[in-house]
Amino acid sequence: MCGIAGIIGRLDEPNRAALARMNDAMVHRGPDASGTWISTPDSRGWGALLTHRRLSILDLSPAGAQPMVDPVTGHVVVFNGEIYNFGDLRQRLAAEGEKFNSSGDTAVMLRALGLHGPAAVSWLRGMFAFACWDPKLRRLLLARDPLGIKPLYIARSSDPEAGWSVAFASELRALLASRLMGRPRLDPQAVASSVWNGFVVGPGTAVKGVDLVWPGRLIELDGAGKELRQEDFWPIPARAPDPSMDEDGLAAVLEEGLRLHLASDVPLAVFLSGGVDSSAMANLAQRAAKSPIHTFTLAFEEQELNEGPIARRIAAAIGTEHHEVVLTEGRFVENLEAALDSLDQPTFDGLNAYYMSRAIRAAGFTVALSGTGGDELFGGYTSYRDLPVLQRWSRRAAWVPRGLQVAAARLASRLLCRSSETMPPQTRWAKLPDMVCRGDDLLALYQLAYALFLPGFQRELLAPGFAEALADGLPAAMRQRLSAETRARTPLSAISVMEQRLFLGERLLRDNDVASMASSLEQRVPLVDQVLFESVDRLPDHARYRPLGRKAMLRRIGLRGLDPALFDRPKSGFVLPFDRWIRRGLKDAMDQTLRDPEAIAPAGLDPAAVERLWRAFLDGAPGMYWSRVWSVYVFVRWCHRNRVFR
Repeated sequence: MCGIAGIIGRLDEPNRAALARMNDAMVHRGPDASGTWISTPDSRGWGALLTHRRLSILDLSPAGAQPMVDPVTGHVVVFNGEIYNFGDLRQRLAAEGEKFNSSGDTAVMLRALGLHGPAAVSWLRGMFAFACWDPKLRRLLLARDPLGIKPLYIARSSDPEAGWSVAFASELRALLASRLMGRPRLDPQAVASSVWNGFVVGPGTAVKGVDLVWPGRLIELDGAGKELRQEDFWPIPARAPDPSMDEDGLAAVLEEGLRLHLASDVPLAVFLSGGVDSSAMANLAQRAAKSPIHTFTLAFEEQELNEGPIARRIAAAIGTEHHEVVLTEGRFVENLEAALDSLDQPTFDGLNAYYMSRAIRAAGFTVALSGTGGDELFGGYTSYRDLPVLQRWSRRAAWVPRGLQVAAARLASRLLCRSSETMPPQTRWAKLPDMVCRGDDLLALYQLAYALFLPGFQRELLAPGFAEALADGLPAAMRQRLSAETRARTPLSAISVMEQRLFLGERLLRDNDVASMASSLEQRVPLVDQVLFESVDRLPDHARYRPLGRKAMLRRIGLRGLDPALFDRPKSGFVLPFDRWIRRGLKDAMDQTLRDPEAIAPAGLDPAAVERLWRAFLDGAPGMYWSRVWSVYVFVRWCHRNRVFR
């Protein structure tokens, strides 16, 4: 796990200085070592500049240092992540007569790329983002893992007279630190996305001119930065349930994947929240390990959200060496500035992972396994239950004129929603008329279900012209991609893809990456794996999802040997006691920001609407959950902290 950055441009002092600034901005991603490599110049004095920050996980010796130059092919790589099948790849290359000086995965991946070119990217199983320079062809290959666990940001110069054409990095803030882009400008799509989703949906970012490389995509550039090739080396496969895949087969895939994720030359821990997913990971890890696994739980004084007691019981049943970290309101507020500064892009999530990662790293661990991804694979969210019902009712009522349907929905909404003097309710029932308007469009229904605010109030919150930046809260490229990936699927498997791409890919994975790396901790997610995804996706719906919300197959495979009664309780998300803390310890700071027009307007938001939102939260207006005001506060703070304005 590391941080990477690079530039294609003139090999001069300004670009060397820009590269050094990017490296310095990512020291938290790799405090163990750093390195820089610069290619030979072409006739114009142009070439590639690569830099790397190292967090040592595999092959702690100098042979594992990066940028790594392959002694056989001369190819050079900077690599962030882990290749879990590198043992099999090593044997494959050894059969071709290849030998290696390093025992780690980077050398194996680099040799495969040098000998077999971009085709070898599809061989890789893991989480990765890398840049590989071919010195003979003078080409740079960029690639990001299939499910988007590791980030890779890319900026392209719009000035033909500039001394650079392409820059890339593991973090958006590293690109900002390069100062290559001049004064960074806020992208209107990012403002609209944050208001709708609470985070910025790719492929764009908060900054105009910077994109997030698609998961499962490779990009090949020539020595001047001209794009020669862009393709998906791993698309989400067309769904075709396969009767040969059963529970025993899936158990073998899951257990093998978990074993591969345990490979580490440094101490390893497991996040244990007390839920099914993290408990399954801890249980499978303990079964595969030769000594007790260390588990960590974040506990709270607020008992209604405290999973400490149940996590202790689960850890005792599994047999792990358990650690409980109590996060008090005082400690949260005391460290909040550092936590918010860790956010690479605006998001209302991620702080729970930040505090947990910090505690695990302080205890001496460098790697931690997480149960993230189980709900997306096996239908653990309410979206799997609610959205197909809405879609079916829409189709059954198709004979009723749409105007009459909407009128009936508005009447029902008014009867079911408590009103407020400050602003219209933002509850799920209040969304009903908008959902009826969208008919049986499952993607639109999905987006409306997750929307922080009703579309009408979103238009009030956004600066003039910003509300038109998206369709259903999504950039056009993302909507087109999701529509193509879900078109031939059943409703349940289509929702799985949406959850995988959006909630998991654009929110949880991105937030968890920056939150853990802020503490120099590598987080691994065994349930987010392309081989596992392909295997689960081959199951018929009744085996994969029924009964809805129970994740029954994952329970049977992952919780073997444990008392089922430990998990017979309502599902609860791993969240901090934000509502209470915002009304107490955070209230003054948020009040000062959310009532300040000079703070709000540069972030592309309407000051009057934001103040009304804040007042409605304090007054307890219906549907005014903490996430609504917190997302706006974090977004505004991020813009000012990083000096990115409209």
